[in-house]
Amino acid sequence: MTRVTRGYIARRRRRKNRSGVSGFRGAHSRHTRTINQQKMRALVYSHQDRGRKKRDFRRLWITRINAVIRENKVFTNYSKFIHNLYKKQFLLNRKILSKIAISNRISFDNISNKIIKESRGEEDILNNIYSNASN
Repeated sequence: MTRVTRGYIARRRRRKNRSGVSGFRGAHSRHTRTINQQKMRALVYSHQDRGRKKRDFRRLWITRINAVIRENKVFTNYSKFIHNLYKKQFLLNRKILSKIAISNRISFDNISNKIIKESRGEEDILNNIYSNASN
């Protein structure tokens, strides 16, 4: 049987596939079958890593906030700070809080002091109620 050299359509399809794997090494960038396999594998990894990137950035923000909190000795740890933040209904996400903590410490101190003052005010009110109830 004679060899058939396919037309331009097959070449165009293969060229389109090769355009996405130019940085791959060895057969992964040259052979059509392995190119298709590697492209599918790369798409799976990119899908996984989009979620992983969100997770990693959230961990970074939490670490930055926790470091500033412990350095300033405002709260004993991150979880108590976030708990009081939500209790006082300050709607700031971790990304914004970490940016404030890194770039503008004075504003972060003002936020944490406001939380402390309001929580201490509630504690005083509760203590007065309990002391009056016991008398």
